Amino acid sequence: MKLEIITQEQINNRNYWIDEISRLSGNFGVDSEKVEAKIGKEISDNGIEALLGHLRLCGAIPERYGHDTSEEKLYSKYTDVVIHQSYLLMGFNSIVLKERADVADVECVNNNYSFVADAKAFRLSRTAKNQKDFKIQAMDGWKHGKPYAMVVCPVYQLPLRTSQIYQQAGARSVCIATYTHLAVFARYAEAKNKINAMELIHEVFKTVEAMNSSKDANTYWQLLNRTILNFDASISKIWQEEKKASAESIHISREESLGFLASERERIMRLSKEEAIKEVLKSSKIENKIRAIKSVVDNGLLCLE
Repeated sequence: MKLEIITQEQINNRNYWIDEISRLSGNFGVDSEKVEAKIGKEISDNGIEALLGHLRLCGAIPERYGHDTSEEKLYSKYTDVVIHQSYLLMGFNSIVLKERADVADVECVNNNYSFVADAKAFRLSRTAKNQKDFKIQAMDGWKHGKPYAMVVCPVYQLPLRTSQIYQQAGARSVCIATYTHLAVFARYAEAKNKINAMELIHEVFKTVEAMNSSKDANTYWQLLNRTILNFDASISKIWQEEKKASAESIHISREESLGFLASERERIMRLSKEEAIKEVLKSSKIENKIRAIKSVVDNGLLCLE
């Protein structure tokens, strides 16, 4: 596939950050702050093109990261930093929240309204996704007095026909958006001005709030996308380019994931029998399970007569 929108520099930066997150992973709190500071400086130094590279490519969790590892957790925080930087560019006062439970990850305010936001990313190999993966109901509870919430997802991972997430979005004033939408908003803020961009996002929130509750994906996206395109005629050109970038991002992410899995398959095929046994034992976490089982003792609760 010939790339017309996404640049080689943006792909190279994606690869850099995949390695950087692996290198940093260890102390989550400290590493999160490093990622936030470094991404902020990168965008400050290189402008919107740096931000667009992240928005276009960050939706896919690298296959090389193990499940529930420090790398995967730090990558999740990285995506929150990316949307936070997007909101800053649009003119919002935005912060990445440090709390780990019962709160959204990003909080935004301006003079007219406020909202909380959360970024979602998925492995391309993950096939079974359900409504809980998108946390629409949870986001409603995490508003803490704010009128709106936004969940930002990779467009290619969202349900195409019907889903309860669309019904929940309309009923709970939680906007489901994509990284592509944020790229459009950011580019519009840069091309027009920040005030107009923040007014556009307010219109998007009000559109979701006014929706009739429905599971139909087509109804949701037509209303949302039409609100954006009708807001300003100049958005149409940006929209078409980012739609093309979205298709390119799928191609890039697929090549990245397939390349890793092919090399991993080759590595496994070269293992000796003893190495293969160790690999299986490690992946099944048997030793961890044995330690957990041995740690269970009588807690004396039944002695409290």
